[in-house]
Amino acid sequence: MTNRSDQLPRRFPPGFVWGVATSSYQIEGAADAEGRGDSIWDEFCRRPGAIKDGSSGEVACDHYHRFEEDADLIAGLGIPAYRFSISWPRVQPLGSGPWNEPGFAFYDRLIDTLLARGIAPHVTLYHWDLPQALQESGGWANRDTVGRFVDYAREVARRFGDRAASISTHNEPWVVSILGHEAGIFAPGLKSQKVAMQVSHHLLLSHGLALQSLRAQGCKAPLGIVLNQSPIHPATDSPEDLAKARLDDGLTIRWYMDPLLLGRYPEDVMSFLGADAPVVEPGDMDAIRQPLDFLGINYYTRNVSGTGAPLDPIGAGKEVTAMGWEVFPGGLSELLGRLHADYALPPVYIMENGAAYPDVLADGRVADPSRIRFLASHIGALADALEAGVEVRGYFVWSLIDNFEWADGYSKRFGIVYVDYATQQRVPKDSALWYRDFLAGTRG
Repeated sequence: MTNRSDQLPRRFPPGFVWGVATSSYQIEGAADAEGRGDSIWDEFCRRPGAIKDGSSGEVACDHYHRFEEDADLIAGLGIPAYRFSISWPRVQPLGSGPWNEPGFAFYDRLIDTLLARGIAPHVTLYHWDLPQALQESGGWANRDTVGRFVDYAREVARRFGDRAASISTHNEPWVVSILGHEAGIFAPGLKSQKVAMQVSHHLLLSHGLALQSLRAQGCKAPLGIVLNQSPIHPATDSPEDLAKARLDDGLTIRWYMDPLLLGRYPEDVMSFLGADAPVVEPGDMDAIRQPLDFLGINYYTRNVSGTGAPLDPIGAGKEVTAMGWEVFPGGLSELLGRLHADYALPPVYIMENGAAYPDVLADGRVADPSRIRFLASHIGALADALEAGVEVRGYFVWSLIDNFEWADGYSKRFGIVYVDYATQQRVPKDSALWYRDFLAGTRG
């Protein structure tokens, strides 16, 4: 896609939300501070070989102690919105029972600090750091965890619902269920399709019941959920590859969109799963299908599906990020157009979009022209979706700062701000300065 960033500001509607995003385990550190309990990621990181560089989020970016500096960074770049997540084990160490007041006090200070700087706080309740105590009683595979999440969501909303610009229940339930419980490469590191699909159902059920509960108590914040999605392209036009792409679309997109917006699971996927399909109790689907004030979408690349082995999903000559993901901005407008055509969508926010590159700090500067091209082209694709009639209301860059990139540890840098982990120094990259200038143009 042509870089049309000079044309972009006038192509976005008034009130469009521009932001940056992070998550608790990836940046906070302070793993043992002031009563915080263990999360499944603390436990997972202790497993030899689980994390590429043997690291953990124990210190991470020390955001817990440096949140004011990070808020100043956001304000200094002229970014009007910040998406972050609450660490459940920080505010409720066991996932049930007493609340941890020092943990809540941290988020209270963070939200007030953001508001004082004119930054809208967008809160995510669950970005993968389940209290380890709940995992020991079955975690998300245990239906009881659904109730524990609703209790947690209600308490967060009671305290912060009047100051949050939005509240998302879950971030990327596909990742939690499939990477955490089927592939086993994310916490809690289980490998069972049957368990993974039951987990996905419990995540969706906890979302729906939480929305019911929050609305019943008068929560003022807009409520939604955040899904990771990609268009699924067949590797070839063979009937086998077309069928595989259709199934993969069902497992990654329709498995979540259909229950949320249509009140049912896709029949072709249920048939494929057979005995591994989740147990769905009476009333579950009605509970999941709650009105959404917004739908969050995280987009990074397209996916290519095929039955051949080995499959090269990228092909020679394609531009890829440090994650090995193809740079494919047109997939964003394609995805949004398809969702708009297939569903009665609520307002959409792109809650994550960004790229990892091998950034180097040299002479006090980080030149990252590839990331600038990535952001500009994806914002251009977003503008195309808007012009096609999709109601997109916001865009958040992933991520504000370099951080703990899950199973890749600190070997991948997604931030528009560079972090020297030895000193915790923050250095805005060229992409941060580009985003600053772009946002200034949108206000012009």
